[in-house]
Amino acid sequence: MSNIRILLVDDHSLFRSGIKSLLESQQDFEVVGEASDGLEGIKRAQQLKPDIVLLDLHMPGTSGLEALQILTDEVPETVVLMLTVSEDAQDLMQALRSGARGYLLKNIEIDFLVDSIRKAINGESVMSPQMSTALMDAVREPVVEQKPEKQAVKLTPRESQIIVMLAQGESNKSIARTLDLAESTVKIHVQGILRKLKISSRVQAAVYAVEHGLMPHSD
Repeated sequence: MSNIRILLVDDHSLFRSGIKSLLESQQDFEVVGEASDGLEGIKRAQQLKPDIVLLDLHMPGTSGLEALQILTDEVPETVVLMLTVSEDAQDLMQALRSGARGYLLKNIEIDFLVDSIRKAINGESVMSPQMSTALMDAVREPVVEQKPEKQAVKLTPRESQIIVMLAQGESNKSIARTLDLAESTVKIHVQGILRKLKISSRVQAAVYAVEHGLMPHSD
């Protein structure tokens, strides 16, 4: 199995150096490049075609969010994980809307980072526990009425059940157990939801559920 090729984009050289050393202690990880701002990160990603980019959010010049939007368009095969100090829920929502596979805080343990990278490469969405809470807090906020051009896609009753459970952080196995379905059936439903909504990750599905008022109201 080939190594997971990683590009680090962060304006703090000491942080990049430390993360690089930690990641390269893993036999299947290879840090193929570094960049100190968003624009340089875009150029390096286009040149190197890494498997995954660890992208800081707030950097001078081209920000992480701006870089993310361009990377999603220009290097769609590359997975992007935000790695930031920002616990702001708005930053989280913007990153997920723009195509980030995950949102990790810099205070996570290295084992969590390593595990998150492997999960992201395998198609899973990842998030620091604090940010999962921030996403769920958004569920409790009043939903702004959608404009006509942004009407929700019509989901079946079963798909509506499942997308709510995705937004609540449930795994396929947990959803299958709750709904008394085969796990393979749940997986097919999830894939159908992503395809119907024209999105690429479970986290984006969760954001969709929140923004379109699909979540049950909490008393």
